[in-house]
Amino acid sequence: MKLAGLYVITDERLTPYEEGKIFQLVEKVLKGGARVVQLRDKTNPDEKLIPIAEKLRELCHAYSALFIVNDRVRLAKEVSADGVHVGKDDEDIALVRQLLPKDAVVGVSCYADLERAKRAQSLGASYVAFGSFFPSPTKPEASLAPFEILEQAKKELNIPICAIGGITLEKAEILLKHGADLIAVVSDLWTSNDPEERARGYTKLFKKYGKL
Repeated sequence: MKLAGLYVITDERLTPYEEGKIFQLVEKVLKGGARVVQLRDKTNPDEKLIPIAEKLRELCHAYSALFIVNDRVRLAKEVSADGVHVGKDDEDIALVRQLLPKDAVVGVSCYADLERAKRAQSLGASYVAFGSFFPSPTKPEASLAPFEILEQAKKELNIPICAIGGITLEKAEILLKHGADLIAVVSDLWTSNDPEERARGYTKLFKKYGKL
């Protein structure tokens, strides 16, 4: 599947597990056209997350979307996720490639570092993510990346590029203009009164720029 479109990231507070709230919310954004869903959980043990991850994988596949696990390579393998996303403190890309199937999606956080992105590509990354492009409510300490890094990356890389950090529907278009293939969103979707319609707005933008 082409790595492009709306990339949705779950949040322990905004997409709670209680009463299956996370599944209801994720299904809404999938109906709105989300192409990738990432399970991000920094606190709970794998044992608790296994049944949640398995159900999310099934839900994503029902809508022809990819299911990615943040950080936890072994969890991703355990639940047959489509791939994993790693950051600077996570297991290195070469090890990830050894642990997961050959066709697994491996995403890498590159912040505002194009050289890191080049290294990630050479080691087998499927896509790289740059950001934060705007102040982020979920990662307020993140330093900001310039829009121009997207243009530089498009010239020097041949894998898809994801933009992340404080993105709202109103701010997304400038990132697409600068070359983003994927746009990762957290708060703007989960705090919306209508996540499905909000997701649909992003999907329309991707179509407008010929990304889908």
